[in-house]
Amino acid sequence: MEDAQERKASGLGTGEGPLLDPVYANAMSHFYRGELGRIMGWRMRLDATTNWAITVTSTVFTVALSIREVPHGIFFFNLAVVWILLWIEARRYRFYDAFRARVRLLEAHFLVPVVLQNTRLLQGDWRRIMCEDLLMPSFKMSKLEALGRRLKRNYIYLFLLILGAWMMKIFLHAPAPVDSWQSFYEAVAAGHGMAAWLVVGVFAVTFTGVMGLMVYISRASPSEVSEFGMRNRDMWRI
Repeated sequence: MEDAQERKASGLGTGEGPLLDPVYANAMSHFYRGELGRIMGWRMRLDATTNWAITVTSTVFTVALSIREVPHGIFFFNLAVVWILLWIEARRYRFYDAFRARVRLLEAHFLVPVVLQNTRLLQGDWRRIMCEDLLMPSFKMSKLEALGRRLKRNYIYLFLLILGAWMMKIFLHAPAPVDSWQSFYEAVAAGHGMAAWLVVGVFAVTFTGVMGLMVYISRASPSEVSEFGMRNRDMWRI
């Protein structure tokens, strides 16, 4: 009896209230579909920049490791291209995240109450927040956080592969066998006009920065998807 009174007061099951108003529900459904299509478009753009980085890296690997005369300095070009693509992808990720926030807002505050038929789940003035974001769109994360997230997800593996290929190039195509630190230092300086200390310094600073940024973002930024639900995976068996 009390449950029926609560449902009547909230408009649930009576055809009243915003959640069950046909015009409102239809408009919100189309709005949700539109926002979902928008973030899928940005998701494809993210995949495109990652594919470009993989293509450039694989091409450089093929040329560097198959042609002995090509100096290992070619990996500087590889690092520069990957950094540029990472920066572009981080910018695209900020747009993706801004529109994804709207989708999550709709899912949490509109779809969940509709599915459960319980308006008590509607917490906060989410409609006002949504309208303000539509009038004046804003990013939901900083450039540094976006850079760190894309680095953690994809680009850290590319940087590690570049480091491994660079080392392999030096050992395979060194003018003399590399059997000591001195011979390695001489092999680093061979094949181009750059000083060995500069080459080692660039790679050391690059990979130290990459690892430091990834560790910082892993600790300071929350994960995109929570691992909490892993405990109840058996509930999803069909």
